Amino acid sequence: MPRFSQGTAALLLAAGLAGGALTAVPAQATPADITAQLKAIPGMKVEEKPSTLPGYRWFWLTYKQPVDHRKPKGQWFEQRVMLQHKDAGKPMVLYTSGYHTPEVMFRSEPTTLLDANQVSVEYRYFTPSRPVPTDWTKDTIWQAATDEHRLITRLKKIYGKKWISTGASKGGMTAVYHKRFYPRDVDGTVAYVAPNNVNDREDSAYDRFFATVGTDPQCRAQLKSVARELLKRRPAMLKRFKADAAKNGWTFEYLRTMDRAFENSVMDYEWGFWQYHLQSDCKIVPSPKADDDTLYKSLDAIAGLSFYTDQGLDPYLPYYYQAGYQLGAPNPKFKHLRPYLRYEHTYNNARAYLPRSIKVRWDGGKAMRDIDSWVRNHGRQLMFVYGGNDPWKAEPFRLGRGSRDSYVYTSPGQNHSGRLIGTLPDAQRAKATADLLRWAAVQPGVRSASVLDQADDPLKLEGRRPPL
Repeated sequence: MPRFSQGTAALLLAAGLAGGALTAVPAQATPADITAQLKAIPGMKVEEKPSTLPGYRWFWLTYKQPVDHRKPKGQWFEQRVMLQHKDAGKPMVLYTSGYHTPEVMFRSEPTTLLDANQVSVEYRYFTPSRPVPTDWTKDTIWQAATDEHRLITRLKKIYGKKWISTGASKGGMTAVYHKRFYPRDVDGTVAYVAPNNVNDREDSAYDRFFATVGTDPQCRAQLKSVARELLKRRPAMLKRFKADAAKNGWTFEYLRTMDRAFENSVMDYEWGFWQYHLQSDCKIVPSPKADDDTLYKSLDAIAGLSFYTDQGLDPYLPYYYQAGYQLGAPNPKFKHLRPYLRYEHTYNNARAYLPRSIKVRWDGGKAMRDIDSWVRNHGRQLMFVYGGNDPWKAEPFRLGRGSRDSYVYTSPGQNHSGRLIGTLPDAQRAKATADLLRWAAVQPGVRSASVLDQADDPLKLEGRRPPL
């Protein structure tokens, strides 16, 4: 019996059910399997792993990229990429964390809303996507955007439908930067909780945020009091921190002393609460009169004492290099802590978090002013979504007279989440969803709440990261 492609068999069956005579239908050429198509891309390595999402196939890819896209014949490195393939006839969502690529399957909110494929790109210089030897001067926003551009150009030969880019926090920034340099690569961008640090020397917006965030003055006051009390009890806290460091093998070469690492964690206490929690979680904040063990455990739970160790900082060197060179970093004053601070100048100082062997020079804000100007004057198909109680909303992206088909939304009371469209007020949620569907050329359909709930918050999947 002859073998038919699935499409041919369906046509024959349909003819029989209609009562017509069965006639021979020319066999259609079966498209190459997605694995073969991926392997045919020059410089691409392909490994398929068992899928944990129904309807998707999961591929771990590595793609050969030039370290310097202006000199493509020079040094190369392999960039890690995660592909969740559903159907080449569906849209593609390009997700970037701006950091490492999560080694788990997940669907970002746009992927779920569009029932789309998803490709997750690891940011250059995050291990294992780091060239050796490492030329740190090539860790720039343009080089990273061009990494994505080269990959998209190749993958569009397979995935020819609409493309949407997305990311949260530094990933949202990364999506915007890519759209600025290569506006035709994608048909729309959804940037979640993406800060816009246009003027690195002026950070009073963060001071105003912490003075007014939320609707519960008592909650704000309690967080400030606990942070101050932690510094007052420095000897008791350091005793516990020293014991944990010995147990876990933590070292402090980057910040030079355990005391500096402890103080940086305390300065993260308020920030960490509002970034990762809701106001309703204020009940987890202890009284400033609590015993030493209770206060220490709260500091570790909310700020994460391991983060400012060498082991916590080392994975994020590429971020701190960019922060010192182009991105800048927020510097809230936390004046209520000043009587008890010893190393205020090290907090959110990117140079303090880099080994002294890595040299970095600030570009004077040139890169961020360029991005901000482009969004205001030329931005197209951009959607910015913020959490109302997220510290990073203090300096958001804003649209200008030249922005077209672009929108800014804020979800009241929400934090630094990577899935916020579903939490917007009804009218805004409907408008944002409709615009996303339009950009992706997907017909509106009934998407139940249970389906949308299947979207993952990638920021939670990736675990604790720098404040950004």
